[in-house]
Amino acid sequence: MFLDLLRRRNPKFIEAVQILHQNGQLPTNAFILDLDIIEANAALFKQQADKFGLKTFAMTKQVGRNSSFCAAIKKAGINKAVAVDMAGAIACHRAGLDIGHLGHLVQVPRQEANFAATLKPDYWTVFNRIKAEEAAKAAKLASHDQALMARIRAEGDVFYKGHEGGFLAKDIINIANMFDELAGGHFAGITTFPALLFDLETGEVKPTPNLNTLTLAREALEKAGRTNIEVNAPGTTSSAVLSALANAGATQVEPGNGLHGTTPLHAVQDLPELPSMLYLTEVSHQVDNVSYCFGGGLYIDPVFPDYQVKAIISNEPTASNKDLLSVEIPAAEAIDYYGMIDNVSGKARPGSTVIFGFRSQAFVTRALTVGVSGIQSGNPKVEAIENPFGETVQWPNAFDPLNNEVIT
Repeated sequence: MFLDLLRRRNPKFIEAVQILHQNGQLPTNAFILDLDIIEANAALFKQQADKFGLKTFAMTKQVGRNSSFCAAIKKAGINKAVAVDMAGAIACHRAGLDIGHLGHLVQVPRQEANFAATLKPDYWTVFNRIKAEEAAKAAKLASHDQALMARIRAEGDVFYKGHEGGFLAKDIINIANMFDELAGGHFAGITTFPALLFDLETGEVKPTPNLNTLTLAREALEKAGRTNIEVNAPGTTSSAVLSALANAGATQVEPGNGLHGTTPLHAVQDLPELPSMLYLTEVSHQVDNVSYCFGGGLYIDPVFPDYQVKAIISNEPTASNKDLLSVEIPAAEAIDYYGMIDNVSGKARPGSTVIFGFRSQAFVTRALTVGVSGIQSGNPKVEAIENPFGETVQWPNAFDPLNNEVIT
């Protein structure tokens, strides 16, 4: 689905990756990032967000927190990140981004609170009083007064399975007062996830009940005399939804897939952001009429119903429809050692480059992430090859037989 988008709106990206791979400059099992387009997307998004007075915190998990991605968006004016977990906070900090938001979606573990406080996040979300006390205590030790966000929920709100949690929205006044009584912390605002979701039937992004919960809680806080309330409203965020979020009272947005043009809405509408992420692998071997390509990153974020997955298989630069072949991806409960290509045509030979267009979550895979600059100007350069934790890896590895160790 997103491969069609890539082929139509950024074929130069596909062709450059094929050339680099065949020339031995890119690893197999890797998410490749078009840094030129990512920078342009980020600049466009930031301009629109600023227009509506919205703070922008970049979500980097989908690209494995790649440092060259972080550098590209920082160059475009987005210098703060939302860290979905502590691994993300560490990677973004190392890459030069300030931490704008921490603790949402994943709470900070108790034993990591003191370290988290040294990162001095602008906002720290907590789901309960105990987590609020941990955050405030850690901030006090770091000589910092921490702005705390309350994750809230109300009857009828929607959450992904396993994402549930937060304070009851009806208690928000007492919650805010409780935060303010903590030594080392104070109440700053409210958040939820998801505030917006893509609707399959209409092909549009719509507000969830959660967004109304935020609105009602903000109004209650204002009636109680509180001002400058931060409202964090993430979910399916692209430049196309910023006006609606601002009108609903949001003050913070957190684009992730929007920065590389792979939100669900991008798949059905031509939005300003161009696609700038693909998955690269290669054919390993063949059995009868099936060719097997290396896996490791064959994770498709399930925002759409199952569909026939296809890939471009070629040894030459091409984004042509004639080079598309059907591929069977291992079931979610299986290990994706290989993808299985329908190779009746005989085109998918060992060593052939295989390119997929996924809406992916690189941080939950064992794939590498690679930033490439200069694609749009015709001078591609590999900038960073990293693991899903945003750490540089030596590729290809070299072995020192005298010391019996891998050279990194």
